[in-house]
Amino acid sequence: MSESVNFWGVVPAAGVGKRMQSDRPKQYLLLGDQTVIEQTLFQLLEANCFAGIAVAISSEDPYWPTLPCSQQEKIIRAEGGRERADSVLSALNALVGKASDNDWVLVHDAARPCIKVADIHRLINTLKSDPVGGILALPSHDTLKNVMQGQIVDSVDRNRVWRALTPQMFRYGVLKKVLQLAAEKGQVVTDEASAFELNGLQPKIVEGQPGNIKITRPEDLILAKFYMEQE
Repeated sequence: MSESVNFWGVVPAAGVGKRMQSDRPKQYLLLGDQTVIEQTLFQLLEANCFAGIAVAISSEDPYWPTLPCSQQEKIIRAEGGRERADSVLSALNALVGKASDNDWVLVHDAARPCIKVADIHRLINTLKSDPVGGILALPSHDTLKNVMQGQIVDSVDRNRVWRALTPQMFRYGVLKKVLQLAAEKGQVVTDEASAFELNGLQPKIVEGQPGNIKITRPEDLILAKFYMEQE
């Protein structure tokens, strides 16, 4: 691997988090003595491997400028998009002139504050020589069902099913290309790996920690606080 290859973070953070039933987006809810997004960015910065982290923020967001982390020298603000993929692409565009096509990008959810530094390092060390890249994920321990109109159609082989987590790690140039292609074709991209799958590429799986939860509902804040206290 060339010594000149850099690692960049991308954090899509333009969502409104409707399921939280809160007066503000979930990334700005307090978790301990800081907001969720501050905790998330702290963990990424603590990994000490990123040349910079592009954070995609809505243009109408009144909360972000009030946070000390918005002034952090390694944080680059990008324009948030309507969907997650739009925000990621906008963040990648904010890195034009800074990142090279061969650099690695780790895309991480703003609402996953419990990511462990060890997992970030393991993802990088496992994938840094891989031709495609890959994601952190968890094997499913539950029995999974295919359902149509409230009725079970059949069961899914859980040995073949993993839950996608973040970060998701891919080369800058290719990631930008597959997301642009998906946007041009109107394809639904729920995570970065799915954009690669649509182009016949097969990202790798790196097993992550169960504590790397995504804060989506009010009870998730309590669970995230528990995981952070265990640290």
